[in-house]
Amino acid sequence: MDQEKLSKISQEHGNPFVENSFPKSLSLKEILEGFEENKEVSCAGRLVAKREHGKSGFAHISDWSGKLQIYAQKNTLGDGFGLFKELDIGDIIGVKGKLFTTRTGEYTILVEELKLLAKALRPLPEKWHGLKDVEVRYRQRYLDLISNSQVKDIFVKRSRIISLIRGFFNNMRYIEVETPMLHRIPGGAAGRPFVTHHKATDSDVYLRIAPELYLKRLLVGGMDKVYEINRSFRNEGVSTRHSPEFTMLEAYCAYSNYEYMMKVCEDLFSHLAQELYSSLVVEYQGQRIDFAPPWQRISFAELFKKEFGVKPDEPQDSVLEKVAKKLTLTKGLTRTQILNITEELIEKNYPKGKPAFIIDFFTWTSPLAKKKKDNPYLVERFELFVGGLEVANAYSELNDPVEQQERFRSQLEVEEELPKKIDRDFLLSLQYGMPPAAGLGIGIDRLVMVLLNQSSIKDVILFPLLKPLEDADTKMSSE
Repeated sequence: MDQEKLSKISQEHGNPFVENSFPKSLSLKEILEGFEENKEVSCAGRLVAKREHGKSGFAHISDWSGKLQIYAQKNTLGDGFGLFKELDIGDIIGVKGKLFTTRTGEYTILVEELKLLAKALRPLPEKWHGLKDVEVRYRQRYLDLISNSQVKDIFVKRSRIISLIRGFFNNMRYIEVETPMLHRIPGGAAGRPFVTHHKATDSDVYLRIAPELYLKRLLVGGMDKVYEINRSFRNEGVSTRHSPEFTMLEAYCAYSNYEYMMKVCEDLFSHLAQELYSSLVVEYQGQRIDFAPPWQRISFAELFKKEFGVKPDEPQDSVLEKVAKKLTLTKGLTRTQILNITEELIEKNYPKGKPAFIIDFFTWTSPLAKKKKDNPYLVERFELFVGGLEVANAYSELNDPVEQQERFRSQLEVEEELPKKIDRDFLLSLQYGMPPAAGLGIGIDRLVMVLLNQSSIKDVILFPLLKPLEDADTKMSSE
């Protein structure tokens, strides 16, 4: 840390950290877009370039919106020019002055007042315009955002995508709600939960793996259309496609079925592509994905019959055994692993140029979905694959409390990752009557990956979970 430089500046120009505000009239982008000669402006930002010429100097400052040149000269700034000469790349400054155009045609501020608002005690990376160390980019995302304008754009667009999703469901008269993140009993999905302890009640609670069972309680309560953009947690591995902490959309519509949710997905994804690119075709990892409806449908049951020789009416144990044998696995498979295998098969065997609905899941793979009327061994469910990624899951919701209790019991007999508990309050709510309904879950992080052409989920999460460093200072790029 450059404490000597800080002490020198503090003695000569005052402590920069005592300033608690600075009047920004406009963002840098707004200044550039509304440029007028001799217009007075007040702005602030980080110093990203500087060059001195005797009694004058040019510099560039940047903020979240863009970058702008400033011009400082001793005749105009007086003693303030001494402060300008002391500034380092990375310092945060406030500037007041008049706009003018240089001989090269660049819009510039003639600085009439300069304030140092925060002193950067560590230098930015040598090549501040492009951090290359991937791990440093994730661990020190703040440097990544300063250094890489493309990264900043990703997260601006991610925010826009979420806003567009909200607008889409609001326009369809869905009500946005919030449900608990701490659950007494984890449920609503397959996955290993994080457990913590609540001291006041001296009881264990779980970070939610899904909000589903609470949202269905709202259907019982008469809220016909609800959605939640939520944070959920699963105590599982980390990869380019999986994060233990992730963002989901879950939406429920009473008196509808999974066919309705297929239409919702086609309309929503097409809407997002059109708003972002004015096109229904999106580039993702060398693919051209066409979101124009209708999308293809692929039978899970037919896929597993062809690949593993199993049928929907076979017992679960028999199916797991056959699949494990075909894959030469020494250990048995869980329901979650079966679904992961499905993802691999879809990616390997089917074209990625169009989104695909995977339908006709075995009943035992989907304990919360309603059985098909013409085949009790299959459920009314789909998983949506885009570019080889599973990005959504939906079903016609099971609303029979007696059958739901039996499904829960069967699930606990084979499910290794969930605690051996049944959510009896949810079952109680069903006994008061839940209307037939469709439910939809969309992985926001994976959807953003596809729409913004990113290969890793870590590139669309601001602060992804990483393995701890033995010595935090060994990886600090600013050392």
